Amino acid sequence: MTLSFTTRILFSLLISIFAILNLDAQSDSGVSIMILGIAQDAGYPQIQCQKSCCEKAWNDHSLRRMTASLALLDHKRREFFLIDATPDIKDQLRKVTEKFPYELEGILLTHAHMGHYTGLMHLGREAINAPAIPVYAMPRMKEFLNTNGPWDQLVTLGNIRLFAIENMTAIQLTENLKVTPFLVPHRDEYSETVGFYIEGTNRTAWYVPDIDKWHKSNIQLKEIVEADIALLDGTFYANGEIPGRNMDEVPHPFIEETMDEMSSFGIDEKGKVFFTHFNHTNPALWDDSTRNRIREKGFNLAREGQLLRL
Repeated sequence: MTLSFTTRILFSLLISIFAILNLDAQSDSGVSIMILGIAQDAGYPQIQCQKSCCEKAWNDHSLRRMTASLALLDHKRREFFLIDATPDIKDQLRKVTEKFPYELEGILLTHAHMGHYTGLMHLGREAINAPAIPVYAMPRMKEFLNTNGPWDQLVTLGNIRLFAIENMTAIQLTENLKVTPFLVPHRDEYSETVGFYIEGTNRTAWYVPDIDKWHKSNIQLKEIVEADIALLDGTFYANGEIPGRNMDEVPHPFIEETMDEMSSFGIDEKGKVFFTHFNHTNPALWDDSTRNRIREKGFNLAREGQLLRL
């Protein structure tokens, strides 16, 4: 290992520490993001995958990763909100409440792909029969839930209350926490797709788990790194990652592309980026050399259970 490599790794780790600030986030006030999952919609390992990317995770449960989701924690009010209701929602809620015995006050949805809303099923009468959990959704997403089973049953039985949100219109969730949805280009078969701009008591963050390509978006990387934290789509590491499949059918900005587009950015700007939403084929999820390559360039990889102070 060369000195320059070591120096870059250490510098990247220092940037991460400054981004996290208070890992335990045990103060009586303030806001934190808790990363509840980092895998693409189908989780890791992925169903019926017998390839080398998933083989170890089938045998070693400690290597498994849940579907991408965040908890937004308001420590003063002892409340939290979820961004996305994933198929892993029951384990993710437990992960939050084991560390922070707070009340779930609502769920914000990014879009209608399977990893981002299907966990709502656990709020129904077959499961916890939830008492009118607020669910914040864009107009098409709200209409989809209102008019398609089994989701409409959650509404009619009062398990969830749907609240419409709008592009670039801020939502004041608590006095300490504000989020703003923003449209991004993606495969919008059933709903729009949004990311969220999150404002805490002192710091700000972007969450963009799904986007087709950065150049198609009105939100550009230079604007994103003006915030303190950027949790960005890292679904695939590079083109050709899924042999025999046209990756144009599942467009995402490859991690290599994002790093290349940010090559002229300063090390402090790169250090704000945490890649997430990894497909099971993505070596950034399971290969040390790939992870080190990303960190050497000044970027970070999101970790389950990680706390980022806002």
